[in-house]
Amino acid sequence: MFREMRRRPQALSKEEIIEVLKNETRGVLSVQGDDGYPYGVPINHYYDEETNKLYFHGANFGHRVDAIKRDPKVSYCVFGQDYQKEGDWAKYVKSVIIFGKAELIEDIDEVIKWSVKLCSKFPCTEEYVRTEVEKDAGRTLCFSITIEDINGKLVHEA
Repeated sequence: MFREMRRRPQALSKEEIIEVLKNETRGVLSVQGDDGYPYGVPINHYYDEETNKLYFHGANFGHRVDAIKRDPKVSYCVFGQDYQKEGDWAKYVKSVIIFGKAELIEDIDEVIKWSVKLCSKFPCTEEYVRTEVEKDAGRTLCFSITIEDINGKLVHEA
């Protein structure tokens, strides 16, 4: 059902893929938007190794939410910071692409749990995070992506 990576020698290991998901804070979520147009939106994520799922939070309404309700199939692309190897003019970048199904999380306790975990990736105090999350929890919706296919590669921009 999912395509094989064309450039297998550039494939990242499972450990490298997890490293990208854990260390990078954002990517682009793509959904089937209105009138058959794709809709991609930059968004922050939290990768949970225990569940092997990605978690997101945001407003409980809007284009993204409507699209997920209509069709839960999504893709998500994350890429790391580019870097150069000594003596090489071209840059390298690691990227990960995920295909899966999104599931809305509306239970308030779960919304708070995943929102706090997501915000822990940012340089805020725990007290600030908890106060802000609890204040906005009633207007917040979380969703997860159950990963059906994942691959990553090291791109050499030469």
